[in-house]
Amino acid sequence: MDTRRSLRILATVLGTAGLLISGCTSGGSTSASPTTAPASSAPAVPAALKSYYAQQLKWRNCGVEGFQCTTMIAPLDYKKPDSGDIKLAVARKKATGPGKRIGSLLVNPGGPGGSAIEYLQSYAAVGYPAQVRARYDMVAIDPRGVARSEPVVCLTGPQMDTYTQVDQTPDDAGEVTDLGGAYKQFASGCEKRSGEVLPHVSTVETARDMDMLRALLGDEKLHYVGASYGTFLGATYAGLFPARVGRLVLDGAMDPSLNAVDLNRDQTAGFETAFQAFAADCVKKAGCPLGTTSTADAATRLKRLFADLDARPIDTGDSRRLTESLGTTGVIAAMYDESAWPQLREALAAAQKGDGSGLLSLSDGYYERRPNGTYANLMFANAAVNCLDLPPAFADAKAVTRAVPSFEKASPVFGKAFAWAALNCAHWPTPPTGTPHRIEAKGAAPIVVVGTTRDPATPYKWAESLADQLSSGTLLTYQGDGHTAYGRGSDCIDTAINTYLLEGTPPAKGKKCS
Repeated sequence: MDTRRSLRILATVLGTAGLLISGCTSGGSTSASPTTAPASSAPAVPAALKSYYAQQLKWRNCGVEGFQCTTMIAPLDYKKPDSGDIKLAVARKKATGPGKRIGSLLVNPGGPGGSAIEYLQSYAAVGYPAQVRARYDMVAIDPRGVARSEPVVCLTGPQMDTYTQVDQTPDDAGEVTDLGGAYKQFASGCEKRSGEVLPHVSTVETARDMDMLRALLGDEKLHYVGASYGTFLGATYAGLFPARVGRLVLDGAMDPSLNAVDLNRDQTAGFETAFQAFAADCVKKAGCPLGTTSTADAATRLKRLFADLDARPIDTGDSRRLTESLGTTGVIAAMYDESAWPQLREALAAAQKGDGSGLLSLSDGYYERRPNGTYANLMFANAAVNCLDLPPAFADAKAVTRAVPSFEKASPVFGKAFAWAALNCAHWPTPPTGTPHRIEAKGAAPIVVVGTTRDPATPYKWAESLADQLSSGTLLTYQGDGHTAYGRGSDCIDTAINTYLLEGTPPAKGKKCS
């Protein structure tokens, strides 16, 4: 695999991992109603925020060649700006030329919880098309509560190991109690270790941080590429500040109008679609570990493997054994990009022979578990943002039990696990500040919404819905597999997006690429 493409896949997968097993899919936050002022009248900076918008960023060497870093100060609570601050990490790589500089291009890989700075330094600022990097300063801000920006912390490494192994397809009352206890311990750990920041990591607050950064960078308009959850962040910005929208690319779009149950169930169906594509490819190959007859047989064999792991976890060469939960996570991780399918076939074949190391490796990558047994804060931040942005999908175990059949209809393979995973926000210590809502962003400049027809994590219909909601939205379709489309090898997609970023001209209505 091409190195830059590999880095891009890694960054995007890790940036969106938390949409699943942490249990509460990202949704809309409405702690402040989106602004709908016409483009001709950008709202003035509130008096209480003027000192923040007037601060001087002090850039320094990052320790990574070609990059500069700084710290931006924002109010911890935008409703009470005088009640304390939060420090947010920012990085940039200046435009390389040739050609006239357009401005700054902010990037966000998703999550919520993915480090935008890591994505910038490992891929965007070195792997985006040269003509884009030539004319934009490539910029990233780690959202509040994420990575370098006062990260949310919930569990120790050993505690997280235990958490990831808890059975997420409970078969009896005792296992239901164990799962609920794990969610309560996770939430309690977040409150204990990050209680001050926990109520202030909503998507709306992060969007307000982005507007402050836009101003401090000297840009009249915000130019932005967001993937997965990053599309919801970008759309939220557009709803709040339509007059300040520049060139926005929302790739792998989310639908802010859906509640948490529908979001989780839709995503369950998305992973079923991705699995069917993987299975259809696998059964054509000699030695496919899921058989060589049909996708239905492949699904049956995978479910049998999960059942076997539930009954008897297998060795991994590690102190941890491969449980059903870890095995399921490993399979899910490989659904994000078809380039991981060969690795998944090898891991499944090994697991059938009693070696769980391959699936454990995929699962560890998904959870951002380091070799020393510690974890990055992706999953902690993911839950913190999700549980703040929307009311919980389910209030209790009884509600999950009632919903399981509809989830299993969406995905016979993953449905039960996804339904129970959506229980975690029920025990969250901080009340949600958001509700489902449409985002129209009336008066905004043209916004490009990108959808992939067999995207597992952000189903294509979400892109259709967001493009329809946005008053200036244009849908660009990638007919293919995997999560997101820009930079995945489609010249059609890349040309359309590059033209928009460089010239401001969105693709033709209804444009489809493969």
